[in-house]
Amino acid sequence: MSRTTRRRLRFVILGAGMSGILAAIRLRQAGHDDITLYEKTDRLGGTWRENTYPGIACDVPAHLYTYSFEPNAGWSRMLAPGSEILQYFERTADRYGIRPLIRFGEEVTACVFDEGRWQLQTARGTRDEADVVIAATGVLHHPRMPELPGIERFGGAYFHSARWDHGVPLDGRRVGVIGTGSTAIQITSALSRRASKYSLFQRTAQWIFPMENPAYSTEEKQVFAREPERLGALREELNRMMIDVIADAVIDAESAGVKNLADACLQNLEQGVRDPLLREKLRPTYRAGCKRLILSPDFYEAIQQPMAELVTESIEGVEPAGVRTRDGCLHQLDVLIAATGFVADRFVRPTVVRGRNGVDLDEVWAAKPAAYLSVAIPDFPNLFLLNGPNGPVGNFSLIQVAEFQLDYILQLVEHLRDGSLREIRVRPEVATAYEERRVEAARKTIWSTGCNSWYLDAQGVPASWPWTFSKFAQTMARPEMTAFEDVA
Repeated sequence: MSRTTRRRLRFVILGAGMSGILAAIRLRQAGHDDITLYEKTDRLGGTWRENTYPGIACDVPAHLYTYSFEPNAGWSRMLAPGSEILQYFERTADRYGIRPLIRFGEEVTACVFDEGRWQLQTARGTRDEADVVIAATGVLHHPRMPELPGIERFGGAYFHSARWDHGVPLDGRRVGVIGTGSTAIQITSALSRRASKYSLFQRTAQWIFPMENPAYSTEEKQVFAREPERLGALREELNRMMIDVIADAVIDAESAGVKNLADACLQNLEQGVRDPLLREKLRPTYRAGCKRLILSPDFYEAIQQPMAELVTESIEGVEPAGVRTRDGCLHQLDVLIAATGFVADRFVRPTVVRGRNGVDLDEVWAAKPAAYLSVAIPDFPNLFLLNGPNGPVGNFSLIQVAEFQLDYILQLVEHLRDGSLREIRVRPEVATAYEERRVEAARKTIWSTGCNSWYLDAQGVPASWPWTFSKFAQTMARPEMTAFEDVA
C-alpha cells in the first residue's frame, strides 16, 4: 500500500494508568487517530490513583520513573511521593490530549476475537470493536486480603493499604499494620511517630537497602528547567546506577553486585538497630535480593520509636478489641491495616479473553501466565500486553520497560497498517522455546535462592526477565519477524 492508502486501524487500550497513557501518546505520535482507552474507575493514574497511603513513594528515582519524552524538572525528591507522580500522569495526559479518549467507569468484561477483529463488551453493556487491543492493565492491582479469623468482629477500622480510608483518624490512635513489604515499610516510616501505639505484624523479616531520599533544592529544579541537558545527564547517571547496582546484579546469584547489595543491607541492619533482640527479629533468614529489595532511608529508625513495636508472633485471630497472637497476647488496636500486597498473576484478567477458535486465556494460563517477551500470546492475534507476564518487573523502571515494549509493538503494528500482514500472532513453538530459555535462566537469579516471594510462579520459578538490561533493550529494538506467523 502507498502511504495515502494505508489501512486505518482502530485501537482499544485497556487501562488508563502509566502504560495506557503512554500507549495512547505513542500511537498518536505514530499517526494513529482511532484510539479509545477504557478505564474501570473514574480517574486515570493506575496504581498511583489507587494507592494513597501515608508515606507512599516510588522506589525508582523519579527522573527515571518519567516518560523519556516528557521530563519533569520539578520533582521534589529523588524518590518522588505518590501524589506528585499521580499529578505528573494527569498533567501529561492533559498536555497530550489523552483525557478525551478515555471512557471512564467502563470496565471491559469480555474481549473476543472474531472474523479478524476484537469484539469488546463493558460492564455497562457498551459494545465496541478494534483491530488491535493493547492490555495496559498493570501488574499489582488486585489487593490480596489476609485470612484473619474473627475480623468481622473487630471494633475498629479495617482496610487494605490500596483501599485507604482517609476518613479514619490516625493521630494518637493505636494502629496495627500487617505485612513487611515496601508498602508496610513506607507506612511505618510515616505513622510510627503519629500513633499512640504502632504495631507492625511481621511474618517475614526484610532486607533494607539504605537508600537516601534527598530533596531537590529550588536552585537545582531551576537549573533542570533551564538546562535540559543537565537533567538528561542526571537521568543517565541514575539509569547507570540502577543498572549496575541492581538490574544487572540480581540476575546472577553469585555476582559481585549481589554481594555488594548484601553487604550494604547487612551493615544497615547492624549499625541501624541498637537493641540486639530487635536486631535479630529484623534479620532475614534468606539472601538479600531474593525478595524485592526494599529501599528506605529511615525504617529502622521508625521501628525503634518508643511507641512502635515489632510483633513476630503469628496472628491467632482478631477480636473486637484488637489482634491476638499465638503467644496469647492481645494487641489492642483502633485501626488495622492489611499491607499484604496483591495477587500478582492476574494481568488482563478477570476480563474474559478469547482468541482464535474460541481459545480461552484462562485455560491457556491455567498453570501459569506466560507471554512471548511478555508482549504476545499465541492464538491471540493483534493483542499486545504492556508489562505482561515474566517481564522485568523486579529490576527495571516499569516506565522504561513499557517504552521499550511500545517501540516493539509499534513496529509490529506497522505490518498491519501497510497491509503486509492481516494478523500478528506469535508462533506457538517460538513462544514455548522462549519460555523454556527464560525459565532456565531464571533459576540462576537471586530470586531462586530459597525465599517465598510474589516474584515466584506456581512452580516456584521467578516470573521475571532473567537477563541484562542491555539484552532487553536489544531484544525490544527490532522484532524478529520469523517469530510470527505469516498471516497476510
